[in-house]
Amino acid sequence: MAADALIFQPAGLLRNGHLQTVLGSVWPVSWLIRRRAARLLGGAEELLLDCGDQVQLQAFVTCANGANGANSTGIAPTRRVAVLLHGWEGSAAATYVLSLGSLLLSHGFDVVRLNLRDHGATHHLNREIFHSCRLAEVVGAIRALALRFADARLFLAGFSLGGNFMLRVAADERVPDTVAGAVAVSPVLDPEVTLRALEAGPVLYRRSFLKRWSRSLKRKQRAWPGVHEFDPMLRLKNLRAMTAGLVATCTDFPSLAAYLDGYAVTGERLATLHAPASVLLADDDPIVPAADLARLARPSQLTVVRSRYGGHCGFGTSIARPSSADRFVLEEFGRFERIAGAAAAR
Repeated sequence: MAADALIFQPAGLLRNGHLQTVLGSVWPVSWLIRRRAARLLGGAEELLLDCGDQVQLQAFVTCANGANGANSTGIAPTRRVAVLLHGWEGSAAATYVLSLGSLLLSHGFDVVRLNLRDHGATHHLNREIFHSCRLAEVVGAIRALALRFADARLFLAGFSLGGNFMLRVAADERVPDTVAGAVAVSPVLDPEVTLRALEAGPVLYRRSFLKRWSRSLKRKQRAWPGVHEFDPMLRLKNLRAMTAGLVATCTDFPSLAAYLDGYAVTGERLATLHAPASVLLADDDPIVPAADLARLARPSQLTVVRSRYGGHCGFGTSIARPSSADRFVLEEFGRFERIAGAAAAR
């Protein structure tokens, strides 16, 4: 399917892609978003999902009707469940997740905010360390949620690396039939290209990722004393070198290039989608070059929307209100629901 254009015309300084990228994490914007998310956060119940192979992932569920997501049989009564996934070194409490979750909750969706392995406060849950090719456990988490919410449709959305994961879930043959579709906002398309963009771009982004990743590695090391030794990798203080070290010591991939290719969604990776999927990406994204949209397979189930403005996971039109990306996800979920309803009626 050809790329559509999102009519997104922010005013003034909000046309700056770098400002869009960082705005949600800057106080007082982050505080205002969390305040808007009071209902989402206050009504949340923690879930530990059995993802197979003795892997557990943490999630938080908030139900639109105020229930805890399950009846006396353990099966949730809701009909629409949104599953949201953060980006690399983000968490279920990231402001962009809270902003979208609040909007979806107000429109009657039960909202599940999923943490990837070793994100949030979950370093103790699983012995082995996170890496971006651990797709099976994210598919396992979606399958576990499909069992818990057995009479519901699941609607998936992810940001950045989380968007990359959700696209791969939608293309995986193990995806549950109850998944109505997936939306990816600013998804990583080709990890090698994104790594090069980070290396060539403003030092602010590299420092931010290095700081958060280094902190995460230290937490993992403390949670599993005697199991992990990341000090040599931490001394490198370079994203490419540290990633190569992770690949060499913690994975079975023969090279950094093989690992990065392992979670790329370019080429034919999305050719066999098992559920409808949508991609939203901005031309001024400083982390994921929009030119790589031309390298995606274009099955009929895939919709690609390209915006002139928006930055990386930004798309804000005003301070701390639902973004254009939030509203895009809500609209796409409505479209997925109509498609699923029409298929069920046939």
